[in-house]
Amino acid sequence: MSVPVVLQVATSLLSPALVLRPWRMEDVAALVEVSRDRTLRQWASSVVDTDADGTRWVQAQQQGWAAGDRFGFAVFEARTGSVREQLVGNVVLKGVTSGTPAAEVGYWTAAHARGRGVASRALEALTNWAFDTFEADGLERLELLHQVDNPASCRVAQKSRYDFDTILPAAPPSFPRDGHLHIRRASA
Repeated sequence: MSVPVVLQVATSLLSPALVLRPWRMEDVAALVEVSRDRTLRQWASSVVDTDADGTRWVQAQQQGWAAGDRFGFAVFEARTGSVREQLVGNVVLKGVTSGTPAAEVGYWTAAHARGRGVASRALEALTNWAFDTFEADGLERLELLHQVDNPASCRVAQKSRYDFDTILPAAPPSFPRDGHLHIRRASA
């Protein structure tokens, strides 16, 4: 993926338009700020406390794009009349390998943007892009995993037409509790 990918999501009744684009170093301060949220930290697999942490995290996202196996998008609200977009979340497509039928999606939403459909709208854009881009390489399904005690993620999965498949056993330390596996197929 050498061409920068920017995905646009139209305004909805509850939320302004969204812009999804690869993470940049200029996003570090906003990333550190939203990462202070206790709820986000509860579910996050990596901790971002400082600018150095944020820089490493953004660099890891950029390395995934360069390797072509992990595609992280910063999600911004495009506010009418505002010069600057506001960071509202992240969506990621990971584990993409040519000839492999499955890849995984993930997401998080900043505290100030929760409850407005940001995650489901961004996930829908990512899902459509993933199938449009990688179906010819063999991508047949996307898998979404979340811990069983995260009902908000379950609602996002359901809203985004990811069907519940099974309960997965805990796999500490990265997945300390049992989880749900949701699947969306290219034909859905």
